[in-house]
Amino acid sequence: MNLTINNLSKTYPNGVKAIHNLSLQIDKGMFGLLGPNGAGKSSLMRTIATLQQPDSGSIHFGNIDVLNDPMSLRKKLGYLPQGFGVYPKQSAEKLLDYFAILKGIASKHDRREIIDKVLELTNLEDVRTKSVSGYSGGMKQRFGIAQLLLNNPQLLIVDEPTAGLDPAERNRFLNVLKKVGIESIVIFSTHFVEDVKELCTDMAIINKGEILKRCKPTEAVKSIEGKIWTSNIAEAQLDTYKAKYKVLSTGFNTDNSIYIRVLADHKPNDEFLSVIPNLEDIYFIALRE
Repeated sequence: MNLTINNLSKTYPNGVKAIHNLSLQIDKGMFGLLGPNGAGKSSLMRTIATLQQPDSGSIHFGNIDVLNDPMSLRKKLGYLPQGFGVYPKQSAEKLLDYFAILKGIASKHDRREIIDKVLELTNLEDVRTKSVSGYSGGMKQRFGIAQLLLNNPQLLIVDEPTAGLDPAERNRFLNVLKKVGIESIVIFSTHFVEDVKELCTDMAIINKGEILKRCKPTEAVKSIEGKIWTSNIAEAQLDTYKAKYKVLSTGFNTDNSIYIRVLADHKPNDEFLSVIPNLEDIYFIALRE
């Protein structure tokens, strides 16, 4: 079963074109949707999740016409939006039992089985009796995954889930998503290139509501081998280099000098050294084009 989006567009009343004639097909596994803040990622996620209607276009999940039959999709959908995490002072297991009832799991025995399963998967078994309101940010995000897995969804949408997490919690959260992505379609929206690199086997780069590039991360990086160069320069030279070369990114060395990463088929000049390309280079190339 795959998700097929055709010619989707959405303009808000204030005139902002959030999605512009966007088409995309996504198969089972972890799919990264990468783009800067304001690129249209959240608008696309909300539209797929049936929380808003587009102005035009179509979305199909298998044989479900999502825009005309949203209830059928919702039975197969798990959605974790940005900012999820406001809870009453209830334990994880009590809240999960409540969510399971809302999702139509009538049998107490069945609810207990699925709650045990999702708590184990999200590494929350040891804190199942503690109040979720007292969880850390990363634990709350993992609880968010636990609650959306209660109905065994075939399509999961996770919007900017690692923002604000410390490195340890981020790794725990990404490991949970990796497990979930084995059997389902998981759309993982983020502006952190590193998250997509570690998590996804397929991806798209979006900006201004349009798909700039669709690719597999490893293949995309391999395609620019031998074309990324770096040099240390004086800060005053930066504008000159930007005018002369395709400067993808800049950064500071430990001595506070500046380095630049440049895209070129051949060595720009003797000052430059060849470096191993990475997914961030692919990201900046797409944003330049």
